[in-house]
Amino acid sequence: MPHTPTSEVRLLSPAQTAEILGASVDDVMGLVHAGQLRGIRVGIPARWRIDEASIAEYLDAQAEIARRSALWQQSQEASFPELWGTGRVSHGD
Repeated sequence: MPHTPTSEVRLLSPAQTAEILGASVDDVMGLVHAGQLRGIRVGIPARWRIDEASIAEYLDAQAEIARRSALWQQSQEASFPELWGTGRVSHGD
């Protein structure tokens, strides 16, 4: 009989996920329905469970969005002389 490794998937309730994210259960379910978190319905009666790995992926994606937004904001605030190294450079100091 071949050895089948056990699954490393950990499923959390919407309330547990909401606590991790610092959000409401409704927000968590909105993320599940939007496809930003992986969720499945299990049991009888069926109850939502969220894949713990998808929470980390979601948080990583949100951090990347924030990083890119900050870089974009910095680029919008830079003056052209500061970017190209020519002309008068003004400092707000």
